[in-house]
Order: sequence, then structure tokens, then C-alpha cells
Amino acid sequence: MNLFYAPDILTTPLLPEEESLHCVKVLRHKTGDIIHLIDGRGSMYEAEIVAAHPKRAEVRVISVTAGYNAHRYSLHMAVAPTKNIDRFEWFVEKATEIGLDELTPIVCRYSERRTLKLERIEKILLSASKQSLHAKVPRLNPPADFSDFVRGVRADGRFLAHCYPGEKQYLLRACASVADAVVMVGPEGDFSEEEVRLALSSGFVGVSLGESRLRTETAGIVAAHLVAVASELRLE
Repeated sequence: MNLFYAPDILTTPLLPEEESLHCVKVLRHKTGDIIHLIDGRGSMYEAEIVAAHPKRAEVRVISVTAGYNAHRYSLHMAVAPTKNIDRFEWFVEKATEIGLDELTPIVCRYSERRTLKLERIEKILLSASKQSLHAKVPRLNPPADFSDFVRGVRADGRFLAHCYPGEKQYLLRACASVADAVVMVGPEGDFSEEEVRLALSSGFVGVSLGESRLRTETAGIVAAHLVAVASELRLE
């Protein structure tokens, strides 16, 4: 099943130009075909094409499914963008496929990348959501300074994945009873010791992602997966 993105479908029964082109020209849908749309906020729509125009495909909504393919937890990830932007974009795509609700790029003391093309990241979030049949597209926040983020974010569970020695919980166990989680992953050089102390004093829990030393983007994927697994285990 292919999903098309139409954020204003209930007020404007048209596919955006890019989606219309893909639907009519690439996939060769025609008038009378039944297609499926998402609004990016969690609802999936079954609709009939009533005018197969390659720039303004018009549709008629047949049915709506709220909360389509939704996961039973909320995950907000705050991750320091990698120097090699391809690695960060790979993380964004795969974390979205696993299950992601909100993403905040963070700027840390050892960050090697401090700027992002947010429009490109938004396109990756949308594409990955459609590919994985998620009706909700993760929210992308502007880049935030580390200290501002840790002082301002709120969630039932706040977790900081870092590599320093000391008492840490395995993330799978730490979030076992948490349905609303924030997980922070640092840059290639890890968080600074001062940043770790600030996060812990602000209510974050230090966590481990396993015995291996992971790249930033790999750590982000592992963290997203562990939160998803913890949610599944709670349902057993």
C-alpha cells in the first residue's frame, strides 16, 4: 500500500503538487482509483480519485481511521548531528521507521556540526513515515543548546546515554514502566563531563545502550529500538 501526504485533506480535498505528480504520473493512478492518504497527525484516509490531474489531483474521502498504526508510547529523541550529515540522515530515517514522535537536534560542547538544513530533514521524516505506514509524522524542532534543552524538556522518563564510567541503567530496564520518554544521544566525542552532571542534576537518568562503543547514529537507532521493545514487553 502506498500512502500519500495531504495535511489539509478535510478542508481541501486535493493532493499537494508533489504528491499529485507521484500519484498520477509515477504510479499512474486514474480517476476512480482508491488511494490512501495521511494527514501527518495520525489519521489515515481512504479516498477515491475524482480528478486525476498531475498537479492538483482531487479526491473524495470515503473513510477515516484515527490513530492508524500508532505505537503505544511517546518517544522524543534529542541527538547531536554528526559531522557526516549522511549518517545523521540515516539515523532520522531508521528511527522514524522504528517509531519516533519528536526530534530535537542538540548542540553540545563537542559537537562538530551545529547547523542543519531542516527542510531536508523534514522530507526524510515524511518519506520514512509513509514508507513504514505511519500516519503520524514526527515533529522536528529547531536545533537547541544542550543546557537549554535539559532544563526545559519534560517527560515521564528522561534518559541520557553516555560513555563515562559510573552507575548507569540499561535503557531497556530504565524505560520499562515509562510510556513518555526523552532520550539524549551525544556527538562523536560524547557529552562533556559538565553536560552529564547538568543533565543528571536536572532529572535525567544516565543509561547504557550495551557493552559496545557505538557511533552517534547507531546509538540513536539502538535507543529507539530499546524503547519500542520495552513498550512491547509492557503489553505481554
